[in-house]
Amino acid sequence: MPRALPPEVRDRLLDAADRLLADGGYACMTVESLAREVGIGKGSVYLLFPSKQEVALAAIDRNADRVYASLARLAAAPESAARRLHLMLRARILERFDYARGHSGSLDDLLADFRPELLSRRARQFSREARLFARVLAEGASRRELLRVPPRATAEALITATNSLLPFSLSAAELGHRRTVTARAERLIRLLLAGMTPAGPLSRR
Repeated sequence: MPRALPPEVRDRLLDAADRLLADGGYACMTVESLAREVGIGKGSVYLLFPSKQEVALAAIDRNADRVYASLARLAAAPESAARRLHLMLRARILERFDYARGHSGSLDDLLADFRPELLSRRARQFSREARLFARVLAEGASRRELLRVPPRATAEALITATNSLLPFSLSAAELGHRRTVTARAERLIRLLLAGMTPAGPLSRR
């Protein structure tokens, strides 16, 4: 019976996948190179993942989980709904940008070999994020901090609008310096939220 691997080996493999994807992309990432990076045998990789594709997807999923955890913390913060939405939108852009900064190309290009599965997982991740945003929108409306809008549809619109600044079809380098992306994010977020606050333009119509 094969010996169980320590729990931290999985994270070390995903760290190695992040490094190898950044350096040379998916084509250059092999099970052998992953094993070598972590200092384990090739067979040990297969004890945790059935293929190198699953390793790459798990690395992307792990980053999405980290982004979601940040959004959940911000959603529960003792701030106004508008402030929480602002911070959440900013975080979902900049945390993904920071993750992709060292990559040699866009995530869509790096992982083009299994684009359908990548897009399917991404849709589930965005849907999960939208539920958080919808909750904050509903709370804000109930406290009269925000105008009453359809929470889920509005949350999905916020996700779609800010996706334009995520390093998916464009690489982090193509999006520009972090300060440039931050400035663009701030302008976009202010524009999006202006129409939902009681002092915004919609309330004066």
